[in-house]
Amino acid sequence: MNIFWLLFLVHIAIAQRYLGKFRFEDDDIKTRANLRDGIGRRRSQKYFHESTFSAFYDARYGKGSLPYDDRRNQLSALTKAYLTTMDDIGIETWLMHGSLLGWYRNGKLIPGNFDIHVQVADASMQHLASYYNMSVHSVKLASRDENRDYLLEINPNWMDASTTDVENQIDARWFDTTTGLYINITALRWDEEAKSRGIDGRVMCKDDHHYLHNDIFPLRDGTFEDAPVKIPFAYANILVEEYGKESLDNYS
Repeated sequence: MNIFWLLFLVHIAIAQRYLGKFRFEDDDIKTRANLRDGIGRRRSQKYFHESTFSAFYDARYGKGSLPYDDRRNQLSALTKAYLTTMDDIGIETWLMHGSLLGWYRNGKLIPGNFDIHVQVADASMQHLASYYNMSVHSVKLASRDENRDYLLEINPNWMDASTTDVENQIDARWFDTTTGLYINITALRWDEEAKSRGIDGRVMCKDDHHYLHNDIFPLRDGTFEDAPVKIPFAYANILVEEYGKESLDNYS
């Protein structure tokens, strides 16, 4: 048995193992997922749509802005549920952008920053798209005596790596179906343009962020919102490039 078929069988086994832990959205929800919003207008070329009252909430599930402290707590629960679920199904994911900066400063979300950004490798995104798209994961909230449903939805445009597709720079989202809050997920892939110019070792996301492969891998272990998390190997280099040297010293 060659290595390709061995890896294929391993992926099948993982998918079957966790098949009973979640459900898929029914046809009615899938239909609504293909609409711009609840009034039945068809989506434009942009796949994910945010609510009209705030860009930090999904148009389908967001019912109104939450008070600051409640939103902060809900985002923490959202993050823990995502990290736990990805670990359960064997998907390696790591923090990036403002979430990585929050980890660096105090292992928490940055106060007032409600964007949560993570990355996965393109092979992992392919696996999620093949086996977990539109899957709903029921997770017990540690802070409350209740289960919360979270939806993993893959943007069908994720395979288009072009940075000119500016309306679909987010490859997937992890939604809290109760509040409409979400996590942005982007796929990391080889930078083919750089490779064509004879530059090796460059990787990128379609949101036009470019990195050295060795700055990302091997991933380090950390803690974020009191949950185990992965972070890029050369996190300081990445933060300085994105936010400047002062970002490593300014904790205000």
